Amino acid sequence: MLLKNQWLKIVLVFSSIAVFSQSKKNTIVPKTYTANKITKPIVIDGDESDPAWKNADWTDLFEDIENNIKPKYATKVKMIWDETNFYILAKIEEPHVWANLKQRDTIIFYNNDFEVFINPDGDTFNYYELEINALNTAWDLFLSKPYRENDNVVLNDWNIPGLKSAVKISGTLNNPNDTDEGWILEMAIPWASYKKSYNENNVPADKFWRVNFSRVNWQHSLVDGKYERKKDADGKFLPEYNWVWSPMGVINMHEPEKWGYVYFSSKEEKDTFTIPQDEKVKWELYNLYRAQKEYYQKNKVWAKTLTDLTKETIKVDGKVLKPILENHSSGYNILVKSPFSNQTFIIKEDGEFLK
Repeated sequence: MLLKNQWLKIVLVFSSIAVFSQSKKNTIVPKTYTANKITKPIVIDGDESDPAWKNADWTDLFEDIENNIKPKYATKVKMIWDETNFYILAKIEEPHVWANLKQRDTIIFYNNDFEVFINPDGDTFNYYELEINALNTAWDLFLSKPYRENDNVVLNDWNIPGLKSAVKISGTLNNPNDTDEGWILEMAIPWASYKKSYNENNVPADKFWRVNFSRVNWQHSLVDGKYERKKDADGKFLPEYNWVWSPMGVINMHEPEKWGYVYFSSKEEKDTFTIPQDEKVKWELYNLYRAQKEYYQKNKVWAKTLTDLTKETIKVDGKVLKPILENHSSGYNILVKSPFSNQTFIIKEDGEFLK
């Protein structure tokens, strides 16, 4: 188990490693989505014609993970929920629908795939990833911390109990002799999959979770009439495209503090959601955390004062924040009292968020 996870970690870090620093001028503002509640379960068959989906809005079209470049092919998502499941419908434009990975929990992003990332409590710890290809092969895993922390644990053998998913292809799978329109992925993820204890009621009615979606798309070659990832002149695979719902600003999905906000409304009529101001306070704490990471990489010690990390006055919606840096033997804490709720928020040296 340990050796398997170590190998898995090396593979994924290589795939998604990124720098920690990010200019304040390019601050990422996460996307938001309001998911409506439905009263009857839906059939998971990969068909978007179910009446429950007609009342749900599409997300914005996916963007490049790192910048504002428009992807070559369109991707969009709908979300709804009931007391049992979180339902997701992804519509994926693709003129060449192909996949060859059939074993569950293999590295699905070696095919074109669709990926779901969920952090229920928004503290960036203990989050979940799900990847599915056009063969409907799933890879689901649990991560105790983002890969930027050296002591994280990756449970590749964790599965989503009761997961239902289905793929419907507009075209023909693995046929290079025609042009396809794309594929639809429909899934139902039970809330019970994310319970921390048997008696916990974790259905997020009128609450938000941190969520993001990613689409991995490879250039391809045909070898003996079969699709394969394209290689360069030196025999190395060309880099994949990463298209996401809520852009990250870096080529790394594993920065959960940047993921989007999905609000699960229980209202029958259309509802709206605005990112709480306290969430913006947390963003500033994560900016300081990333600055500390960068400082440590350069100096091999943690900064002792906030002026070592930023010379700017930190403001949220016109309110000045007054963070406090506390160093201790194993790291540091940065504390700040929200001017909006008077609640004190804390971030630790490993990025764990406390309140």
